[in-house]
Amino acid sequence: MKRIAITLFVLGLISAPLVAGRYAGDFMMIGAGARALGMGGAFAALADDGSAIYWNSGGLAQIKDSEVSAMHAFLYKNLASYDHLSYVQPLPNEVAIAFNVTRLTVNDIPYFDERYLIGTNVDQRINDSAYHLPGVPDGRFRSTDDLYQFAFAKNIKFGANMGWQFFEVPFELGVGGNVKFIKRQIRDNLGTGTGLDLGLKLRTDLAVILDQDELGSLHFGLNFQDLAGTTISWDTPSEIKDEVLFNTKVGLGIVQPLPNWNSELTLAYDYDYVYNGTSHYGMDWNYDSRANLRLGYYDTNFSCGASVKLYGVYLDYALITNPIGVSNRVGLRISFLGDCYEIRNLFLVGARVTELLRLFR
Repeated sequence: MKRIAITLFVLGLISAPLVAGRYAGDFMMIGAGARALGMGGAFAALADDGSAIYWNSGGLAQIKDSEVSAMHAFLYKNLASYDHLSYVQPLPNEVAIAFNVTRLTVNDIPYFDERYLIGTNVDQRINDSAYHLPGVPDGRFRSTDDLYQFAFAKNIKFGANMGWQFFEVPFELGVGGNVKFIKRQIRDNLGTGTGLDLGLKLRTDLAVILDQDELGSLHFGLNFQDLAGTTISWDTPSEIKDEVLFNTKVGLGIVQPLPNWNSELTLAYDYDYVYNGTSHYGMDWNYDSRANLRLGYYDTNFSCGASVKLYGVYLDYALITNPIGVSNRVGLRISFLGDCYEIRNLFLVGARVTELLRLFR
């Protein structure tokens, strides 16, 4: 019975846009990246890996290495799955581009064909057993929600004169935006729409501002999601149109080195203004750039996670609580040389090594 209840709940979530229209983009609020979700979604100010295309595209240009990242989430007692795949490519002149594909899938949704009830009245359906639902589905179908994003970001470095006599305060400002295409399919019905996000990320050095060498860096993030208004249009006879609500994410983060422990501690806070507002709190402890432990809290839900670096590859895990139960997220991040010229040189070196090996054969 519990599994049936969860199935009905998930079915209600995915079919709500066909009758309501105000929660059409909620599948996008699940988030991206096991690392960020392990911190309770407090990531708009940090945005320093491939999931930045979701949390704050302004942070993409501050990523120095190319990165491929992926995440898989087991949702609603494994009745639904959520997948995220992104790629970030830094370019010359502090510019970066990124691509992302996200999909929410719900399989084996039962449906009951009620066309044989057309023309009957309430009394007939109550008193005649021939009109009672048999309890056996007439078939099953799959629902998919897809999100495709392309992002462009530019990083700007400057010094701000704060009126102090000897130095200017260094700042890095990342400005980015992404164009999104949304495709939702429920059985034979298809809904599509396009949207626009705009992100800003500001980073500065607390050690310089406060003249304390042991201090770390301060990060501020601002992300406007569905800025120009996003509408999903369905191919139903009534031509239903769903509205994806505009959201503003504001974030603040502090990254503090702990040299005595060969570690780094990150504290972050985010606030979402949509749906009467939600606060997100996150903490990450990094040991020797090899392993991480993290905690998060948002909207009465807890999260935790861990990462391990093996041969340059990060393996991420997050556990998140919600009213339905506990869900697990697993992720993978692979970084490599970010500058396209360095990548070209790497291929040239590889070709020359191969040529030398042939000579020694």
